[in-house]
Amino acid sequence: MQKKNKKKWSKDVAEHSDAMDLKDGVFKSRSPKKIADSLKHSAETSDRRKSSPFQSAMSMLNFYINRAGEQLSKSRRTTLEKAKDELRKDFGREPKH
Repeated sequence: MQKKNKKKWSKDVAEHSDAMDLKDGVFKSRSPKKIADSLKHSAETSDRRKSSPFQSAMSMLNFYINRAGEQLSKSRRTTLEKAKDELRKDFGREPKH
């Protein structure tokens, strides 16, 4: 019996996505504002995205949060959720409450 390839599709998407290029370590920052600013910059400068810069940036952030799942610590998840609000502010949208 052959071994199944346990390669995660999400890792493949993150490494080979044609969505936009991200700065290395962007999601490791402890600052929600720095994460949001970096995502905004990447989305606005990308010529490979298929949707608006806001949608692309928010989708990438949500993808990262969902991919990490239960492995995110409570403080990491809080930082990333705050980055969503910062991203909304950066694009002139109302933060969700």
